[in-house]
Amino acid sequence: MAMAELTTPKTTSPFLNSSSQLRLSSKLHLSNQFRHLILPPLHATPSSKISCSVSQNNQAPVAVQDNGSVKTKKECYGVFCLTYDLKAEEETKSWKKMISIAVSGAAGMISNHLLFKLASGSVFGPDQPIALKLLGSERSIQALEGVAMELEDSLFPLLREVDIGTDPYEVFQDVEWALLIGAKPRGPGMERAALLDINGQIFAEQGKALNAVASPNVKVLVVGNPCNTNALICLKNAPNIPAKNFHALTRLDENRAKCQLALKAGVFYDKVSNMTIWGNHSTTQVPDFLNARINGRPVKEVITDHKWLEEGFTESVQKRGGLLIQKWGRSSAASTAVSIVDAIKSLVTPTPEGDWFSTGVYTNGNPYGIAEDLVFSMPCRSKGDGDYELVKDVEIDDYLRKRIAKSEAELLAEKQCVAHLTGDGIAFCDLGPVDTMLPGEV
Repeated sequence: MAMAELTTPKTTSPFLNSSSQLRLSSKLHLSNQFRHLILPPLHATPSSKISCSVSQNNQAPVAVQDNGSVKTKKECYGVFCLTYDLKAEEETKSWKKMISIAVSGAAGMISNHLLFKLASGSVFGPDQPIALKLLGSERSIQALEGVAMELEDSLFPLLREVDIGTDPYEVFQDVEWALLIGAKPRGPGMERAALLDINGQIFAEQGKALNAVASPNVKVLVVGNPCNTNALICLKNAPNIPAKNFHALTRLDENRAKCQLALKAGVFYDKVSNMTIWGNHSTTQVPDFLNARINGRPVKEVITDHKWLEEGFTESVQKRGGLLIQKWGRSSAASTAVSIVDAIKSLVTPTPEGDWFSTGVYTNGNPYGIAEDLVFSMPCRSKGDGDYELVKDVEIDDYLRKRIAKSEAELLAEKQCVAHLTGDGIAFCDLGPVDTMLPGEV
């Protein structure tokens, strides 16, 4: 049962209840040094406990006090502090058990699109209540409050809890999904090796937090770049969580590849299936036209311009993000959010017969001959239970294998760069002179 601390207000508050004249404190998971700057003090004697519950009749907050020592609970945000008896509401009797979803970088542009999709029920289903655990930085805490306020105002029935905070050890408590979006962007003049180290430290710490406090079967989707190696760092720092549960987002690359093939073939993009992105989320990625299909036919039979397939197709996928920025001065936040939704739905919905999807996963035991101990984008199928299996019936010719090997070599080099963060010894970084960062991500 959710509960909230109550205090006597000294100033007018948007969460003031006229009947009790008590204020619900905003739910902020902050480090202790910042807590006193934002949260009001708890006015309670050592012999009493003050909490907040909701009456069954009018759903208004009422004070509850009993004898005994003061007990503190995890604080919540605004209306989400209220306690609801789901079993007493006719609509909710058929609902599933609530799941907790953590989102890092929750005050950012991608999350601004994603959170409302999650809360609406369009991702996990119309009968799946959720709790959102939003992780930000100390400087973004006010923005997180604004996000929580917008979620309140959207009146999503399925959204039952919202927590906001800056400590992953608090925010990740018991979460079943962790969507790790927050990462430092690559600025002008920053070497890729420096970005790997800076963001690697973030994901090492988050991996440790997940290992310590998250659900033991938590599913982790890493979005912050360089996402493949960040996912590897995260899983290496979370030994108690199955390595198979970690994913690096390459679904946006898959979606872009499907769009380009559809445009070239003159069909709608839902006619494109069996699209694989192999390898790293970088310019070494391999959009696979050899195994892809259009209207059930091999792409090479539908698109006879094979020179375009081998050259123009891959380039059009890689440069899509940079072209978008040129057009309207922003990165692809909305389409990235959609691709996160697609990636999750591919794991919680059975894969259509004969089709597959792309996601960056751990390579141990893969049937393609790709080096082990990497996070590499490969074709997968799911039964809809959150798990997946690698697709074995794919064709790999000499052209495709050569391209895959190039991306594999890059990921092996990145792995050496972050050896100090994965427990693999002393880091040695030699990424070569070519910048493989995707256009639009600098």
